[in-house]
Amino acid sequence: MKSKQDDANTIVLFNTALGWMAMVGAGKALKRLTFGHESPETALDHLGPVIRADARVGPWNQPLVKRLQAYAKGAQDDFRDVLLDLGKQTDFQRKVRECCRRVAYGRTSSYGELASAAGYSRAARAVGSCMAGNPIALIIPCHRILASGGRLGGYSVRQGTCMKERLLGIEAATAAPATSQKARPRRVTRRASGR
Repeated sequence: MKSKQDDANTIVLFNTALGWMAMVGAGKALKRLTFGHESPETALDHLGPVIRADARVGPWNQPLVKRLQAYAKGAQDDFRDVLLDLGKQTDFQRKVRECCRRVAYGRTSSYGELASAAGYSRAARAVGSCMAGNPIALIIPCHRILASGGRLGGYSVRQGTCMKERLLGIEAATAAPATSQKARPRRVTRRASGR
């Protein structure tokens, strides 16, 4: 029998090669993830007061903690098997985030390509906004989504585009060799403005 405590929101704080991470889970589902923080306190603060008020700090999903720590050191993992609970979201957000999860480790896509894959071919800017509101970056790998022309675009997690560039570099360095030109990661160019 399942206890109420099994469904309670639990916050897990842990250190990685990408800085401190905080994740919130309940039952078997991940609800939030933040990373790149200097301390466990800043990671916890980044979750916000509403989430902190409705959760307790404690152990939850240690295998996922280990996988995230390994990923931060360069281990390949697409995290597609991780069960998510994103709460209320529009059909557009759900489709875009599902399509984003299909972008493989070491590969990239553009906001426009992701919009088309989700069935909204003229919604590249809206896709950018959806990615900016991604509550579970890394698991929903919005760092793999680039602006047109291979530009880096934005990244709304801690350390911003510097972290996005770092993640893409880690994945490019450890991804399996591509078998075709299309499968190779795009060359990323950094630009200060736009998604």
